[in-house]
Amino acid sequence: MRFQGAKIRWFGHSAFQIITPKGKSILIDPWLDNPKGSKKFISELDKVDVVLITHGHSDHLGNIVDIYKRFKPNIYAIFEISQYLATMGIESIGMNISGCARYEGIEFCMTEATHSSADIKDDKIVYLGNPAGFVITLENNFKIYHAGDTGLFGGLSIIGDFYKPDVVMLPIGGHFTMGPKEAAYAVKLLKPKYIIPMHYETFPVLEGTPEKLIEYLDSEYKDKVIKMDVGAFVE
Repeated sequence: MRFQGAKIRWFGHSAFQIITPKGKSILIDPWLDNPKGSKKFISELDKVDVVLITHGHSDHLGNIVDIYKRFKPNIYAIFEISQYLATMGIESIGMNISGCARYEGIEFCMTEATHSSADIKDDKIVYLGNPAGFVITLENNFKIYHAGDTGLFGGLSIIGDFYKPDVVMLPIGGHFTMGPKEAAYAVKLLKPKYIIPMHYETFPVLEGTPEKLIEYLDSEYKDKVIKMDVGAFVE
């Protein structure tokens, strides 16, 4: 298996589920009923052990309230989001950039991202700390980097050199994040074994496509792109 016993499911946008080699279920940015996703994905979940939230925009907090009520998972987010979730009665674990947390043999390290982070409450903008990404090291040392919503920035080379991710999940839609051209350059900095595009075609303004990404990639990476079908697992 290309993922060494792990399974990855894409729900559309930036929402993923990782089933680890030892059967733990991790959700990332759980907006499962996004325009490309479906409400049925929420009911299909049979367990959620961990949720990782990269930033505070509503399309990434997503269905966190319903998921928390049903599964009471361990939620990891930047400190300000953790405090914000507490006002909703949601317990979570706050952390910050370069901090790492551990759960059942899995490590989550928070990385920087270049974006913004806020929610709207009572018609007012609530700023929610810095945006982030996560490097997830599974029980067998297989590493997955979810970049969150980010633009191109030099720190990607540090993430590549220091963490050496096997799989990178990169936004390619453009307008709010990297587009295909920027994401292709990010790949050169990260040097992954596999590339999973995300955050594209959810809305008309997110025009980037995996095909465009492949056009911009150096030849050594063109066959490493995994275009995932919404709702499907890849092993």
